[in-house]
Amino acid sequence: MTPPLDPAERLARVRLLRSPNVGPVTYYHLLRRFGSALAALPALPDLARRGGGARGYVLADAARIEAEFEAAARSHAQHVFHDEAEYPLTLLAVDTPPPVLTVRGNLALFDQPGVAMVGARNASAGAVRLARDFAAGLASRGFVVVSGLARGIDAAAHTGALHGMAGDGGTIAVIAGGIDVVYPPEHAALQDRIAAQGLLVAEMPPGTEPQARHFPSRNRIIAGLAAGTVVVEAAIKSGSLITARLAAEYGREVMAVPGSPLDARSHGCNHLIREGAILVQSADDIAELVDTFEGTARSTFRDGALSEYLAGDADSAGVVDRIAGLVGVAPVAIDELIRQSGATPGAVADALLDLELAGRLERHAGGRVSLIPPSSA
Repeated sequence: MTPPLDPAERLARVRLLRSPNVGPVTYYHLLRRFGSALAALPALPDLARRGGGARGYVLADAARIEAEFEAAARSHAQHVFHDEAEYPLTLLAVDTPPPVLTVRGNLALFDQPGVAMVGARNASAGAVRLARDFAAGLASRGFVVVSGLARGIDAAAHTGALHGMAGDGGTIAVIAGGIDVVYPPEHAALQDRIAAQGLLVAEMPPGTEPQARHFPSRNRIIAGLAAGTVVVEAAIKSGSLITARLAAEYGREVMAVPGSPLDARSHGCNHLIREGAILVQSADDIAELVDTFEGTARSTFRDGALSEYLAGDADSAGVVDRIAGLVGVAPVAIDELIRQSGATPGAVADALLDLELAGRLERHAGGRVSLIPPSSA
């Protein structure tokens, strides 16, 4: 872990992340390439030009970033960066962990074994009661119940965990908007209670109203914070199944509660079980599975996906044009670009960074990239 960050570097890191065409992957590559955000920021306009972008690249407004920190402080929240001791270990192992989180509440909950609990917003009364009972039982055993503060199963899971919490147990709510934004509105009291007794987590800047595109990002954090994900009730096409899929991709346990085939809200859970998810019927079932996972896998989290972005060497000079010629509008694996270009992984990573800053490159799941057609760049 790095030494404590000074205030100027903290501001610079958020400014870097909020600048045009800088996503998490580019952010990590820039830190690796320049050593700090303070050093990377002045280089962005030149890197964008090298990648073929138009002149006039404008960094995120410094005053707006200062206002973001002030807004977090007014909400009794703080920023936690990926290389700080407070950052959750389990989240570091996911594909492209969030570079910074805004958090409010008990940060010690990040260190406890977590269980994500998700399900339908229009859940049945029986499923709501089951989620509440499962969460209370897990929190009483020292587990942290992670969910997304949505209507239905999420709210039941948080409520049950708050009721049953004992010792180190509790609940973490990952929200899609800013740390100071309540959504849905009727959960204002619950959100405040979680911030006071548990932990509230946001990736978006303070003041951000949640939009549809924010929820998949929130779901990846929910799955990444937990050793396992339990789906209590969900339709076949739902965000809950996306969270379960992400958990499986991260190598975490996926569990589901079976339901009646006559109820469409159970079809997603039954599908997961048919595809290999573990059937659970009690908090004891869940606790046993998560305990086993924690004992065998948690020590490996520190060596997770971040190493891909923070390792490497080389300068991209002379490689940008070669890589741009190999990348088309159809996504291609970065490993294939390394093989075909003959360049080192570090040089290819830096060339892709330049192209992305220029607004010419789009990144896709599975480590694939494509060029953005000129008409839409």
